[in-house]
Amino acid sequence: MDTFFVLIAAALVIVLLIPFYRVLKGPTVFDRLLGAAAVGAKIITLVLLFGLVYGRPDMFVDIALGYAVLNFIAVIAVARYFRTTSSTRS
Repeated sequence: MDTFFVLIAAALVIVLLIPFYRVLKGPTVFDRLLGAAAVGAKIITLVLLFGLVYGRPDMFVDIALGYAVLNFIAVIAVARYFRTTSSTRS
């Protein structure tokens, strides 16, 4: 069963590269922001998978929830910052 979770984690890491490429090469700032949010969501899933592999899902759920809140706040803050800077330029 652990091998199954490790294979799923490896597949998730490969899938994680797609939005990470969008973060690096996105045509606009908002595309990069969406890529960063997608990377954060996939990392939360990886943290939960590690919790299942190590047999401590209770501890890893707390870590994943904390990371999810930080990811959400960061994405909202950056989006609001770029919205205000883009509206003051016009």
